[in-house]
Amino acid sequence: MGNKTIKNALISVFHKEGLEPIVKQLIKHGINVYSTGGTQTYLEQYDMQVFPVEELTTYPSILGGRVKTLHPKVFGGILSRRENEYDALQLEEYDIPEIDLVIIDLYPFEDTVASGASEEDIIEKIDIGGISLIRAAAKNFKDVVIIPSQNQYTALAALIEDSATTTLEQRKQFATAAFAVSSHYDTAIHGYFSGNGFSHQENGTKELRYGENPHQQGFFHGDISALFDQIHGKELSYNNLLDVDAAVNLIADFDETTFAILKHNNACGLASRPHLIDAWKAALAGDPVSAFGGILITNVRVDEETAAEMHELFFEVVIAPSYSKGALAILQKKKNRIILIQKPCEFPNRQFRSLLNGVLEQDKDLSTQGVSDMESVTHRKPTETELEDLIFANKLVKHTKSNTIVLAKNKQLLGSGCGMTSRVDALKFAITKANSFQFDLNGAVMGSDAFFPFPDCVEIAHNEGIDVVIQPGGSIKDGRSIDYCNNNGMAMVVTGVRHFKH
Repeated sequence: MGNKTIKNALISVFHKEGLEPIVKQLIKHGINVYSTGGTQTYLEQYDMQVFPVEELTTYPSILGGRVKTLHPKVFGGILSRRENEYDALQLEEYDIPEIDLVIIDLYPFEDTVASGASEEDIIEKIDIGGISLIRAAAKNFKDVVIIPSQNQYTALAALIEDSATTTLEQRKQFATAAFAVSSHYDTAIHGYFSGNGFSHQENGTKELRYGENPHQQGFFHGDISALFDQIHGKELSYNNLLDVDAAVNLIADFDETTFAILKHNNACGLASRPHLIDAWKAALAGDPVSAFGGILITNVRVDEETAAEMHELFFEVVIAPSYSKGALAILQKKKNRIILIQKPCEFPNRQFRSLLNGVLEQDKDLSTQGVSDMESVTHRKPTETELEDLIFANKLVKHTKSNTIVLAKNKQLLGSGCGMTSRVDALKFAITKANSFQFDLNGAVMGSDAFFPFPDCVEIAHNEGIDVVIQPGGSIKDGRSIDYCNNNGMAMVVTGVRHFKH
């Protein structure tokens, strides 16, 4: 019941692109391939011999193609339990071959609805045989590999590159993906008939191209269309969605015209300015190297001038509340560039994370600190301009992976150290970043997500010309850092609010 070798495969797909190398590999491994009409015709043009499913069922496709695979010889071969003696006898009695691999890609029901097609055409795109094959093969995952959509072609190609043998774990993973496809498909159909939209179900499931890495499956459970209108580009990936989530939560804390550039959920560029073009230039200057391939977000309408500057950079996604006509004409020149319009919406106030054999739940960190939340604990008090930079830095600290240190000046990110195991290392990295892009740290402020148990960070900062610090406080050794600041003319404020982000 562990490892199984594929001997017979059944293929019936709508999207055929990407199928050719897979079938060539199957044939190379000596696997018999059965196929329905359209798929068979497509494969035969590449001189690949496949067997028509009619040869298996002894029935032609009938009712205008509505019935092709709904037959005991097909479903018996899929659902038979290989180690069940009674099942084996029945397969032999009725001359039914075991089908070990099923490759399906369903009729594009959602795309058909979205195209404005007639109800008659929409109804014809409700897949019956395909969805039944998916469920049957997934149910019998102990013996059968199910490929439920075109999104899984790449995973299958990698799986059979060297061998036609699969493990139980691999088959169960494909079955999990299959039931997600089935669930989403049925939800879309129900949405259409109930008049609630074909893909806007609260608990809908969308299969992604893959997860964090190509060898991992990925799904999104939710309604992304309630938050954004995607007006251009390829589908959002698993990693795109993680970055988009980080981006929208970050920008939500800024009221001024602000531009942010994110990479791996952390801001590598951020600036607030009266004019968007200046905010963009200042954000990009923060780290133009890391900005390559990043996620861009702003909280104001993107104009043509700014879009022209943005277009010079390769980036994956841009998010804004709106775009001028000229801006869109520029940004849409890149075929795969994802352009999102962020809708006014309420985000959930709870967060969930799966781990071990359960789920963690917590309130989102919705806390931000203003001047009234800051307690000045040193002889020197921050100036008005420094207070504005402290607020800016502290907001950024909240959205950066711990341990983190943020260096900012004139409402511009100069450098950050994120995800470090030591706060000293985070500061040193932030300084190195800022220096590498020729920023003058004299007059900059430092923000920390947690307290300083030792005065080492304030000493390092002071030696770089940074004389204003914001931190939550709360260490029993707070006095040591405060004393260092007082002895060296530095200003420090504490907020009493820690912003860990793991």
